[in-house]
Amino acid sequence: MSKSYDVVVIGAGPAGYVAAIRAAQLGLKTACVDRWINKQGEPALGGTCLNVGCIPSKALLESSEHYHELLHGLGEHGISAKSVGIDVPKMIARKDKIVSDLTGGIKQLFKANKIDWVQGAGRLLTGKQVEVTPNGADQPSETLEAGAVILATGSRPVDIPAARINRDRIVDSTGALELTEVPKRLGVIGAGVIGIELGSVWRRLGSEVILLEAQDDFLPLADAQIARESLRQFKKQGLDIRLGARVTSTKATAKQVALTYQDKNGDHKLIFDKLIVAVGRRPNSDNLWAPDVELLTDESGFVHVDDQCRSTLPDIYAVGDLVRGPMLAHKGSEEGAAVAEIIAGQATELNHDTIPSVIYTAPEIAWVGKTEEDLKAAGIDYRIGTFPFAANGRARAMEQAAGMVKIIADAKTDRILGGHIVGPMASELIAEIVLAMEFRASSEDIARTIHAHPTLSESLHEAALAVDGRALHRA
Repeated sequence: MSKSYDVVVIGAGPAGYVAAIRAAQLGLKTACVDRWINKQGEPALGGTCLNVGCIPSKALLESSEHYHELLHGLGEHGISAKSVGIDVPKMIARKDKIVSDLTGGIKQLFKANKIDWVQGAGRLLTGKQVEVTPNGADQPSETLEAGAVILATGSRPVDIPAARINRDRIVDSTGALELTEVPKRLGVIGAGVIGIELGSVWRRLGSEVILLEAQDDFLPLADAQIARESLRQFKKQGLDIRLGARVTSTKATAKQVALTYQDKNGDHKLIFDKLIVAVGRRPNSDNLWAPDVELLTDESGFVHVDDQCRSTLPDIYAVGDLVRGPMLAHKGSEEGAAVAEIIAGQATELNHDTIPSVIYTAPEIAWVGKTEEDLKAAGIDYRIGTFPFAANGRARAMEQAAGMVKIIADAKTDRILGGHIVGPMASELIAEIVLAMEFRASSEDIARTIHAHPTLSESLHEAALAVDGRALHRA
């Protein structure tokens, strides 16, 4: 006899486990099906983000930044150190401990909320049934009955024919988090969020890093002014970023990778010790439902949903990286929680116009809302205000004065349309602009808000003042 639930969630990443927790909080009998096996060969919750994505990459970024600061950044403070070394295996072990603690925490949350964690691969059947194939090959499959099903299986790295992953010399983002020594020469295919973050980690630790980006523009989703400033800062750090560079072939041997790429000047050859492929991600929708389940998707495998994440089938929802919008953990989590509330009969709302994006490099990059390019294309009249961190006292005291804050407001209403930051702690500062946009605030609202001194947030205050041409600490 099959088990019956009010809600069955397929996938236990940030979108799926949050959906399961919120559903259980609302009194719904909930099961969460997930097939993830960690590097120790054990089932683990948290999906890509906690196991091989957001969390481990930020742990290594933090460790590498401390190392780089000790070598190159403390002299201006009058601090010197001798015999500075790096223990990469210990660094990796620290990262693994953080991952283990956090995934274990989700397990405890499941237990506290009485959520059934069903270990195995889930597949949607007709009639709101979910077939579960256990991780153990010797175990029989089972079928779960559901009042509603939430699809939350996330995404996986895109593979390209010119650089097939071999988990030795050519690795994807997961493999890049497991390197046990610093490569002398590291190649990265893709200069997007993942490529820039991973390239930054190993550049700080001593690698010569070359990033090859097929697009002609750097960070095309970011505001162009912010992208230009970011590129300038990364090049100053020694990252060799080559735009308009399309990789045509690779050949891996036991000791190196030979790579050929093509740009406007013709063909070029490079030799690397390691090569990371970071050209984007695609939805994990393959074999997620039976052939007779008529679920509408697009040509890329994204599940078609409405504004409330309802699919084309009754009581079947999809969230996170499976659906339209940016592939961001926080976006998936909010969708998961909202869908649980919808299933429980509550009113809820998702504002996809105020989802922040962050790149955790040094300097950090963060943005929300419209770029100048978006507004020009839409024919919307706007005003901008910018303020450099070089004029901010706290940033100067921190020796992190590179970058700027940029606020864009409607020329007629002064309503904030977008915020863009490159500089120290941009990931934290962007929250003020997100909140302001959620409340439909104007630049005048931020300009009239008292900010503590000396703080980095004063740069937001000054940028808001600059929208009206009245920044106080900039000539």
